[in-house]
Amino acid sequence: MARRKSWVIVLTALALAACSRAISGATPESSAPGQPKGYILAEIAVTNPEPYKDYLAAVTPMVEAFGGKYIVRAGRSETTEGEAPVGRMVVLEFASYDAARAFYNAPEYQQILSLRTDNATSRIIILEGYAP
Repeated sequence: MARRKSWVIVLTALALAACSRAISGATPESSAPGQPKGYILAEIAVTNPEPYKDYLAAVTPMVEAFGGKYIVRAGRSETTEGEAPVGRMVVLEFASYDAARAFYNAPEYQQILSLRTDNATSRIIILEGYAP
């Protein structure tokens, strides 16, 4: 029953994201050459892998709907200075800092946030920077 409830949340969030984009006529921002981009850096230690899959199923198309793309998703790492991250690292790129913030603060994303926070320990950082 809990699994079914999770899928209802996922499908509702995706429908809301699609509807809000269609209603507003919004299109993903594009940054001008030489303009800084927005990034979301996430350090995620998954504690409940099976329910966490519901988060992944919901967030991946939502990132794309907000004009974002995955630059790094998990993989091997080595810490050469400072404390090692706990869990996997994810880097998302958006057209601007404001676009990254808009994604994170969007009601559609906030609706699925508990799918991550209930099943993983995370550290999320939004930053502005230039792609090489």
